[in-house]
Amino acid sequence: MVARASRGILDDITVVDLTTFVTGGFATLMLANQGAEVIKIERPEVGDDSRHSGPPFVDISDYEGEGRAASEHGESPYFWTVNYDKRSVELNLKSEEGYEICRELIDEADVVVENFRPGTAERLGLGYEELAEDHPELVYCSISAFGDSGPWSDRPGYDLLIQGMSGMMSVTGPEGGDPVKVGLPQTDLITAMWSAFGIVNALYRRERTGEGERVELGMLDAALPWLTKQAAKAFVGDEPTRMGTKDPVLAPYQSYPTADGYLNVACGNQKLWEQFCAEIGREDLASDSRFESNADRVENMDALEAELAETLTERSTDEWVERLADDADLPVGPVYSVDEALDNEQVNARGAIETLSHPAAGEIPILEHPLNYAESESGFDEAPPLLGEDTEAVVEALGYSEAEIEELRRKGVLSS
Repeated sequence: MVARASRGILDDITVVDLTTFVTGGFATLMLANQGAEVIKIERPEVGDDSRHSGPPFVDISDYEGEGRAASEHGESPYFWTVNYDKRSVELNLKSEEGYEICRELIDEADVVVENFRPGTAERLGLGYEELAEDHPELVYCSISAFGDSGPWSDRPGYDLLIQGMSGMMSVTGPEGGDPVKVGLPQTDLITAMWSAFGIVNALYRRERTGEGERVELGMLDAALPWLTKQAAKAFVGDEPTRMGTKDPVLAPYQSYPTADGYLNVACGNQKLWEQFCAEIGREDLASDSRFESNADRVENMDALEAELAETLTERSTDEWVERLADDADLPVGPVYSVDEALDNEQVNARGAIETLSHPAAGEIPILEHPLNYAESESGFDEAPPLLGEDTEAVVEALGYSEAEIEELRRKGVLSS
């Protein structure tokens, strides 16, 4: 493999990433953030599907170094956010030579991650059972929409479908309105986090036993545990519904209009509620029988909303935040735009947004991951790769000569 500087908890772990799009990509991104070397296998000339997701795109047509944009429009910033610190190798897995190179990479790796439809990896000769025969210490993660068992296992799936089938869309959106998709690829990211968690657990087991492991999960399975309070209602016969920003079991716990925007108010216990009422000059609400306990407030949520909206619209969001959060230490906060969320004094102080030098696009912003250790390092060191940027270096490290690499390019095994 291509050597990297030692820096993170997983710095001795090599991952072969056979995935495309977000679910597997974010899982291996999490491993890269902790120091793992991630070799991303991509289709020649096409690459990962997320390279084509846009606009927006960044024009890199003047770049003359190794690698290139997969899309005729340029580089996708969406692809960047899921692929920092990885190496891109263009490899035709359907060719005999491409398969052999992939097997050689896997023989030197610790982890393989794939998100093919169930059965596809086996047809390519890259299923867990076949690989584990020669590499019994391998940790292998299989991700699919519905898992590799059950009547829906052969169905394709994307985040939108899983949001709908997991119940998420039924509880997202305005009361009485249409189902609404969460504005993020929520179930992709949920599944990615479960996948990375499972992989690290399997690596820990390998440390104890010397044995490899297969981690298998479906996106629908991954999404269901996140229903929590909505599932709790369903389990006792209540039907969770869309409630806008309201919460099914806490009040006040929602967004309220202010004079110039919105304010989130999260009173998670009785003490906070009573203090909140005092600070906004509405002690009458704390003594109102409709709002005496949290259960009362949940039962009378609409009436509570009307009372609080009347008061909170008297001041601007910034005024309320200063008065309630800064001065009174209450859990309230503004509703930021994405731009505001990415650029504010707290985010800047924590170094949550950094920059890295991209080989073709110059300095680009990166979203750092939130784990901070007392005794270990984490974080991204390198920009996301251009398509095929590392093909030659990675294949050379396997022992292939320049002439052999050129012949593989001629045959279409590697990108030309």
